[in-house]
Amino acid sequence: MRFMVMVKATKDSEAGKLPPEEALAAMAKFNEEMVKAGVMLDGNGLTASSKGARIKFTGGKMGDRTSPRAVIDGPFAETKELVAGYWIIQVRDRAEAVEWIKRCPKPHDGDCEIEIRQLFELEDFGESPAVEHHRKLGEEIAKQK
Repeated sequence: MRFMVMVKATKDSEAGKLPPEEALAAMAKFNEEMVKAGVMLDGNGLTASSKGARIKFTGGKMGDRTSPRAVIDGPFAETKELVAGYWIIQVRDRAEAVEWIKRCPKPHDGDCEIEIRQLFELEDFGESPAVEHHRKLGEEIAKQK
């Protein structure tokens, strides 16, 4: 099972404050443990939302490519809802994901949170032409690496 692990943002991360060397070193050691265990598939920090954008869709129905869109430039409110970094991990189940992240070095000063969410797999959707199309796209992406 794959999980996305999201490190929630703080006022400091949204202000663009980078972690000190000791924190970077501790996180690198933790990442190394996950890589050596074959758990970590990807991971990175994200810049502040002030450097980001959101696309807001209005009207239309799901799957529509012609509904109106608006670009909303960052920064975004509600820092506690934003993401400062992420990992994609592959583990047996949610319990193992939780155990790994409980071992993670604290990502920020003060109170902070890390959220764990399971990713859908194509098998979760059953067989269909759309699922097969997604499968072929996944194979194309794998070739690009």
